Amino acid sequence: MKRKSISYAKWGYIFLIPFFVVYIIFSLYPLFQTFYYSFMDYVKDQGAVGGGWTRQAVEVTPEFCGLKNYSAIFSSGSDLLQAFWNTIIMWLVGFIPQIAVSLILAVWFTDLRLKIKAQGFFKAVIYLPNVIMASAFAFLFYSLFSRGGAIYDIIKIPLLESAWGSRGIVGLINFILWYGNTTILLMAAIMGVDPSLYESAQIDGATSNQTFWKITIPLIKPIMSFVLVTSMIGGLQMYDVPALLTKDMGTPNRKLMTVVMIIQSNKQGNIGKASALCVIIFAISAVVGMLLMFASADKDGKKKKKKRG
Repeated sequence: MKRKSISYAKWGYIFLIPFFVVYIIFSLYPLFQTFYYSFMDYVKDQGAVGGGWTRQAVEVTPEFCGLKNYSAIFSSGSDLLQAFWNTIIMWLVGFIPQIAVSLILAVWFTDLRLKIKAQGFFKAVIYLPNVIMASAFAFLFYSLFSRGGAIYDIIKIPLLESAWGSRGIVGLINFILWYGNTTILLMAAIMGVDPSLYESAQIDGATSNQTFWKITIPLIKPIMSFVLVTSMIGGLQMYDVPALLTKDMGTPNRKLMTVVMIIQSNKQGNIGKASALCVIIFAISAVVGMLLMFASADKDGKKKKKKRG
């Protein structure tokens, strides 16, 4: 008598159903709705706020307006371009030291020759800031660097009142928040490299620098590309830290105004324009992400496969 075999593939699809249901309801549908509203003249007055709603919200029926919202965003009087460069600058100020320090720590922790003790403790310490809310860091740094704060009393420099000082503080907060997560990812990538490659390099007399640049970096390039793309997408969505440091004003001189802060300021009224801004950020993230992934692809490996074929 033949026994009926169990279809494990079927159960895999069944367990995936809750994910797809949640994704369609909370991600895919809002995405399509955002694209739809970006082509609509949709203004919604939320009512006055003063210790609560003081008057009833007024909603105007959406009307198709074509590319009107997009043209308004890219008009000469729009703040989008300045906000975009503000966002990129603050992301780079935090990301460059983040990837450098994380790479050094990852190599340090994975080097068996160093025989580092209490690695678990150090890994927990560097990852700990990642579990703390960004808003808590923003409030902490605001109290430290604002006039009358502990750091201000020491250095006597109003960093929050200068453009580059404020950008530096935002970059520092982002660095502290994310360098631990980046270190863990890079450590996993380095630990996946075949140890025999390092042993062969040592036998051939390669120095530590040569091993790092000729073996480690090329082989962990996919993970570094992943870190770069995800960090860039997160950087374009930067909001909470600069908003809390400047009370949603983007001061000084709107040099801390980010793209998402403009979206937040428009969503209380011009929903169509806010949706168009979201679509633009989505398109920029997708295009830049694809370019970065294509640039970091293993072209040598593909050429070898073609030759074998």
